[in-house]
Amino acid sequence: MKTYSMDLRERVVAACDEGGATREQIAARFSVSVSWIRDLLKRRRETGSIAPKPRGGGRRPAFDPEAGARLRQAVRDDNDATLAELAEAAGVACSPAAVYRALRRLDVARKKSPGGRPSRTGPS
Repeated sequence: MKTYSMDLRERVVAACDEGGATREQIAARFSVSVSWIRDLLKRRRETGSIAPKPRGGGRRPAFDPEAGARLRQAVRDDNDATLAELAEAAGVACSPAAVYRALRRLDVARKKSPGGRPSRTGPS
């Protein structure tokens, strides 16, 4: 969810400072929640700022550039390896899904051998 703009924050705080309207009415006028207004005013009281808090960065990828190079080399060495085998060859303890995402991010295509018997109706 995106943060509310500073313009909206300033207008909500100004409406609260004017008085004459309840927080519920101000929330309805600006299409925000009452709890957001309460938190905004609390942040202004405690820090003096109504700016949004910094956003989190999320999880770090399992494959850093060095591990990505090892993964790329592992695919070159054995392009028929499973995702778990590729993770082991790259020296990274992670899920197969993380290996898949790393391969997509590195733009590495794996050639898997076909599974089953060849078709009898194929070209001769």
